[in-house]
Amino acid sequence: MALLNVDDYRRRARRVLPGLVFDYVDGGAEDERCLQRNRDALESLPLIPECLRDTSAMDIGIELFGRRWRAPFAIAPIGLAGLVRPGADALLASAAQAARVPFILSTASNTRIEDVRAAAPDATLWMQLYVMGERAIAERIVRRARAAGFEALVLTVDVPVSGLRERDLRHGFRVPMKLTPGTLIDMARHPAWLLRLARGGMPQFANLLPDDDGAPVSAQTQAALLSRAMDRTLTWDSLTWLRKLWDGPLLIKGLLSAEDARRAVRHGADGIVVSNHGGRQLDAAPASIAALPAIVGAVGGRIPVLMDGGIRRGSDIVKALALGARATLVGRAPVYGLACDGEQGALSVLRLLAEETERTMTLLGATNVHELGLRHVDRPAPRSPTEQDNAAQRIKETPHGKASIYPARATA
Repeated sequence: MALLNVDDYRRRARRVLPGLVFDYVDGGAEDERCLQRNRDALESLPLIPECLRDTSAMDIGIELFGRRWRAPFAIAPIGLAGLVRPGADALLASAAQAARVPFILSTASNTRIEDVRAAAPDATLWMQLYVMGERAIAERIVRRARAAGFEALVLTVDVPVSGLRERDLRHGFRVPMKLTPGTLIDMARHPAWLLRLARGGMPQFANLLPDDDGAPVSAQTQAALLSRAMDRTLTWDSLTWLRKLWDGPLLIKGLLSAEDARRAVRHGADGIVVSNHGGRQLDAAPASIAALPAIVGAVGGRIPVLMDGGIRRGSDIVKALALGARATLVGRAPVYGLACDGEQGALSVLRLLAEETERTMTLLGATNVHELGLRHVDRPAPRSPTEQDNAAQRIKETPHGKASIYPARATA
């Protein structure tokens, strides 16, 4: 069967991966309402085309931090991707290089920083940073990323404690990993995946392993990284500490509050990623696309705003751009491609998203990303207090308490 869209790749990934691995990639926190909210919010935003415009010359590229991107998205940081396929981080970086978009390497990666650079020598590489209790580890990662030519640092700030990821808990997905008999049987039913794992070995947190000049990292720290249990003493003032280590672009990832966006500007951040961690942290958090306009307004163009969460189509990317994002990050989508066909599968997904983005912009009558704006998005008008009360009542009356965050416009 031809793979025509990201959902096709997702369905095939579900077939080729053991349930433990697929659920780790695909799942969210608790009841996965935030995970679904990301998709519902994007799907609830219609786009308004402008017709009879010359679209014979299209350019979906952007420039950010002195680099030209062929398309307005980058690959988001993906921890423990080596479970999907050995060498996943290097494969994703190579796919990003071929697509000429950035790749963001996770602190929880399974390939060394230096090896990712060697695999993609011409790629635009950024480093994502988790700060755990042992800050010396973060300092070492930042220094190595700088030495390897990584161009931006992405500090993830929405993980003072890990979200309750119930799919993972049911599989015994923890450090040390405790596999159930059912999980072992499921792995045996995926011989191609199992053979690759046997050849590549069980993935490790490669950038937490001791270097020649580094002390071994404790099992507690590795468990903290898997569970995303980070340094709870980290505050806005801690950016001063990071600035002493890193003089390149510094982005703050995981903001959903306009006031936090203003704080980021005041504390000297060079960019913001509006994100709810793909629905994997606070299950009651708003959809990223819903939080985006207020954050764009709070920043007022002083620094670029990016967004991730729920991106499955090029039209989703266009919606974020029209609402003020400079670019989006895509995480699960290229990993589905990676599961299906390695580097080529990830590259195919990136190219598919770029093609969909260009097609959507052509249909809107926009020849470049700078022509996209609020006029292209059919957003609901602000509601009166009475309408808000009525909406709240409708949510109570809806089965499972689910309702779109973009309710239908009131009719006369």
